[in-house]
Amino acid sequence: MNELTHIDESGAARMVDVSAKDVSVRTARATGRVLLSAEAVEILRSGEVPKGDAIGVARIAGIQGAKRTPDLIPLCHPIALHGVKVELVVVDSGVEITARVKTADRTGVEMEALTAVSVAGLAMIDMIKAVDPAAVITDVRVEEKTGGKTGVWTRP
Repeated sequence: MNELTHIDESGAARMVDVSAKDVSVRTARATGRVLLSAEAVEILRSGEVPKGDAIGVARIAGIQGAKRTPDLIPLCHPIALHGVKVELVVVDSGVEITARVKTADRTGVEMEALTAVSVAGLAMIDMIKAVDPAAVITDVRVEEKTGGKTGVWTRP
Protein backbone atom coordinates (compact mmCIF):
# COMPACT_ATOMS: atom_id res chain seq x y z
CA MET A 1 0.00 0.00 0.00
CA ASN A 2 2.86 2.39 -0.78
CA GLU A 3 1.15 3.97 -3.77
CA LEU A 4 -2.17 5.77 -3.95
CA THR A 5 -4.22 4.05 -6.64
CA HIS A 6 -6.64 6.94 -7.10
CA ILE A 7 -3.93 9.36 -8.25
CA ASP A 8 -2.31 9.30 -11.69
CA GLU A 9 1.31 10.04 -12.60
CA SER A 10 0.69 13.80 -12.56
CA GLY A 11 -1.03 13.74 -9.16
CA ALA A 12 -4.56 14.16 -10.53
CA ALA A 13 -7.43 12.18 -9.05
CA ARG A 14 -8.70 9.36 -11.26
CA MET A 15 -11.08 6.45 -11.20
CA VAL A 16 -9.15 3.22 -10.76
CA ASP A 17 -9.42 0.69 -13.59
CA VAL A 18 -10.78 -2.49 -11.96
CA SER A 19 -11.36 -4.42 -15.19
CA ALA A 20 -8.46 -6.81 -14.53
CA LYS A 21 -9.66 -7.69 -11.03
CA ASP A 22 -11.49 -10.94 -10.42
CA VAL A 23 -15.21 -10.89 -9.81
CA SER A 24 -15.94 -12.13 -6.30
CA VAL A 25 -18.72 -11.95 -3.76
CA ARG A 26 -18.09 -8.87 -1.64
CA THR A 27 -19.93 -7.62 1.42
CA ALA A 28 -19.69 -4.72 3.78
CA ARG A 29 -21.36 -3.89 7.07
CA ALA A 30 -21.45 -0.32 8.34
CA THR A 31 -23.03 1.19 11.42
CA GLY A 32 -23.93 4.59 12.80
CA ARG A 33 -26.17 6.26 15.34
CA VAL A 34 -28.61 9.11 15.52
CA LEU A 35 -28.51 10.64 18.99
CA LEU A 36 -31.92 11.88 20.12
CA SER A 37 -33.62 13.46 23.10
CA ALA A 38 -35.57 11.27 25.51
CA GLU A 39 -38.78 12.84 24.17
CA ALA A 40 -37.91 11.88 20.59
CA VAL A 41 -37.04 8.32 21.63
CA GLU A 42 -40.38 8.00 23.41
CA ILE A 43 -42.26 9.29 20.36
CA LEU A 44 -40.42 6.81 18.12
CA ARG A 45 -41.25 3.96 20.50
CA SER A 46 -44.92 4.96 20.67
CA GLY A 47 -45.17 5.16 16.88
CA GLU A 48 -46.61 8.67 17.09
CA VAL A 49 -44.04 10.59 15.06
CA PRO A 50 -45.87 13.60 13.55
CA LYS A 51 -44.50 12.91 10.03
CA GLY A 52 -45.35 9.19 10.09
CA ASP A 53 -43.32 5.96 10.01
CA ALA A 54 -39.84 7.35 10.70
CA ILE A 55 -38.19 3.92 10.92
CA GLY A 56 -39.73 2.70 7.66
CA VAL A 57 -38.91 5.90 5.78
CA ALA A 58 -35.30 5.88 7.05
CA ARG A 59 -34.89 2.20 6.07
CA ILE A 60 -36.05 2.83 2.50
CA ALA A 61 -33.95 6.01 2.28
CA GLY A 62 -30.87 4.02 3.32
CA ILE A 63 -31.50 1.40 0.63
CA GLN A 64 -31.97 4.15 -1.97
CA GLY A 65 -28.79 5.85 -0.75
CA ALA A 66 -26.76 2.68 -1.26
CA LYS A 67 -28.08 2.41 -4.82
CA ARG A 68 -27.15 6.04 -5.59
CA THR A 69 -23.63 5.98 -4.09
CA PRO A 70 -21.75 6.45 -7.40
CA ASP A 71 -23.88 9.54 -8.06
CA LEU A 72 -22.85 11.04 -4.72
CA ILE A 73 -19.23 9.96 -4.17
CA PRO A 74 -16.70 11.05 -6.80
CA LEU A 75 -14.66 8.21 -8.35
CA CYS A 76 -16.92 5.52 -6.85
CA HIS A 77 -17.58 2.71 -9.34
CA PRO A 78 -21.18 2.02 -10.34
CA ILE A 79 -21.69 -1.62 -9.44
CA ALA A 80 -24.66 -3.94 -9.29
CA LEU A 81 -25.93 -4.36 -5.75
CA HIS A 82 -27.31 -7.82 -5.10
CA GLY A 83 -28.54 -7.11 -1.61
CA VAL A 84 -29.00 -4.14 0.71
CA LYS A 85 -30.38 -4.54 4.21
CA VAL A 86 -30.80 -1.54 6.51
CA GLU A 87 -31.85 -2.04 10.12
CA LEU A 88 -32.79 0.69 12.58
CA VAL A 89 -33.18 -0.06 16.28
CA VAL A 90 -34.51 2.45 18.77
CA VAL A 91 -32.36 2.52 21.92
CA ASP A 92 -32.40 4.80 24.95
CA SER A 93 -29.93 7.25 23.37
CA GLY A 94 -31.55 7.34 19.91
CA VAL A 95 -31.43 5.03 16.89
CA GLU A 96 -28.71 2.54 15.95
CA ILE A 97 -28.39 1.95 12.21
CA THR A 98 -26.77 -1.05 10.52
CA ALA A 99 -26.42 -1.51 6.76
CA ARG A 100 -25.31 -4.72 5.05
CA VAL A 101 -24.54 -4.56 1.34
CA LYS A 102 -23.62 -7.41 -1.03
CA THR A 103 -22.42 -7.67 -4.62
CA ALA A 104 -20.59 -10.03 -6.94
CA ASP A 105 -18.29 -7.61 -8.71
CA ARG A 106 -14.71 -6.35 -9.10
CA THR A 107 -14.73 -3.79 -6.30
CA GLY A 108 -16.08 -3.60 -2.78
CA VAL A 109 -19.25 -2.13 -1.32
CA GLU A 110 -17.89 -0.27 1.71
CA MET A 111 -18.93 3.11 0.32
CA GLU A 112 -22.42 1.82 -0.42
CA ALA A 113 -22.79 0.57 3.16
CA LEU A 114 -21.52 3.88 4.58
CA THR A 115 -23.85 5.83 2.30
CA ALA A 116 -26.81 3.68 3.34
CA VAL A 117 -26.15 4.42 7.01
CA SER A 118 -25.61 8.14 6.37
CA VAL A 119 -28.75 8.59 4.26
CA ALA A 120 -30.86 6.56 6.71
CA GLY A 121 -29.58 8.85 9.47
CA LEU A 122 -30.43 11.96 7.45
CA ALA A 123 -33.93 10.65 6.77
CA MET A 124 -34.39 9.88 10.47
CA ILE A 125 -33.42 13.45 11.34
CA ASP A 126 -35.84 14.78 8.72
CA MET A 127 -38.65 12.67 10.17
CA ILE A 128 -37.99 13.65 13.81
CA LYS A 129 -36.64 17.23 13.53
CA ALA A 130 -39.94 18.80 14.62
CA VAL A 131 -39.63 16.93 17.92
CA ASP A 132 -35.83 17.08 18.28
CA PRO A 133 -34.07 19.74 16.19
CA ALA A 134 -30.78 18.91 18.00
CA ALA A 135 -30.55 15.32 16.67
CA VAL A 136 -27.00 14.26 15.70
CA ILE A 137 -25.65 11.59 13.32
CA THR A 138 -22.52 10.04 14.79
CA ASP A 139 -20.08 7.12 14.62
CA VAL A 140 -20.66 6.20 10.95
CA ARG A 141 -18.06 3.56 10.15
CA VAL A 142 -17.30 0.30 8.36
CA GLU A 143 -17.41 -2.63 10.78
CA GLU A 144 -16.55 -5.45 8.38
CA LYS A 145 -15.86 -6.19 4.72
CA THR A 146 -15.37 -9.45 2.88
CA GLY A 147 -14.23 -10.51 -0.57
CA GLY A 148 -11.63 -9.39 -3.03
CA LYS A 149 -7.88 -9.71 -2.71
CA THR A 150 -7.79 -8.65 0.95
CA GLY A 151 -10.47 -11.11 2.05
CA VAL A 152 -12.10 -10.49 5.42
CA TRP A 153 -11.48 -7.30 7.38
CA THR A 154 -13.14 -6.67 10.72
CA ARG A 155 -12.84 -3.51 12.80
CA PRO A 156 -10.41 -4.28 15.63
